[in-house]
Amino acid sequence: MPDITISEAQHKVDEWIKTIGVRYFNELTNLGILMEEVGELSRLMVRKYGEQSFKESDKNKELADEMADVLWVLICLANQTGIDLTSALEKNFEKKNIRDSERHKNNEKLI
Repeated sequence: MPDITISEAQHKVDEWIKTIGVRYFNELTNLGILMEEVGELSRLMVRKYGEQSFKESDKNKELADEMADVLWVLICLANQTGIDLTSALEKNFEKKNIRDSERHKNNEKLI
């Protein structure tokens, strides 16, 4: 399967919602769902890379799937609020390149 762009992902999610998902949940509901999905990702990361042990209910979960769930809901929120994520990410890179051009190079904690 070829890589998809962010724009294509936004379009595919929108098509899925409109044809299979019936409609978008409202923005606040999706914000809550996003927090739940981030929590599930966090739970798995803490068990895989942190000190907590796996529970039986965590053992068949995959990081990629949890990250994709987070991305899916974030795309839903972007679609609902009229955000072009490609443009937003490009602007974010510009902001970081200006603001952080020397910041991390001069951080003793990162050397």
